[in-house]
Amino acid sequence: MRKQQRSSSGKNTGKTRAGSGSIRIISGLWRGRKLPVHDAEGLRPTTDRVKETLFNWIAMDVPRAKCLDLFAGSGGLGFEAASRQAEKVTMLELNKEAHAQLVKNVSTLKADNIEVLNKDSLEFLKNNGEPYDLVFIDPPFRKGLLDDVVNLLESNHWLADDALVYIEAEKELELPELPSHWHLHREKVAGQVRFQLFTRQTP
Repeated sequence: MRKQQRSSSGKNTGKTRAGSGSIRIISGLWRGRKLPVHDAEGLRPTTDRVKETLFNWIAMDVPRAKCLDLFAGSGGLGFEAASRQAEKVTMLELNKEAHAQLVKNVSTLKADNIEVLNKDSLEFLKNNGEPYDLVFIDPPFRKGLLDDVVNLLESNHWLADDALVYIEAEKELELPELPSHWHLHREKVAGQVRFQLFTRQTP
């Protein structure tokens, strides 16, 4: 679900496609709500089809989880997690206009379990972290960011021992070498996107 360039947050597969002017929350507290999306170049919200599949995979793990939404863009994954009773959702979005829209959407929902930070995801991850139970990684396409993201999540202690890590990327991308204690749990391809769910076991 995402964005402009390395910066913004998300994918840069060109301009926002028609129909992505809003996102829909599929289930939970705000089921059926539609939220506007800032029309930033390259911002590519995760489709409902992909989002529904992902949340079917993790439905039992979201309630009371602490979630980190990197390269948040439209916020579709983070808002969905918050709607499904995640304890805390932290969204990172560098694009100022997209960030402002996320803040407005949080206010509209009166969501007290979401924080939105106008920060570069890689710079944020360089800090010593707090453990998150669920991490969404949906970076700009073809920017080679995944290797650094994975390394920083591990080295700076951003992951709980049994964290779930979701990666959404262009389907032709060869993933960087992942830690040996990350295990592929689910994987699927939809159109030009490959999305994968990894389980982390304490090394």
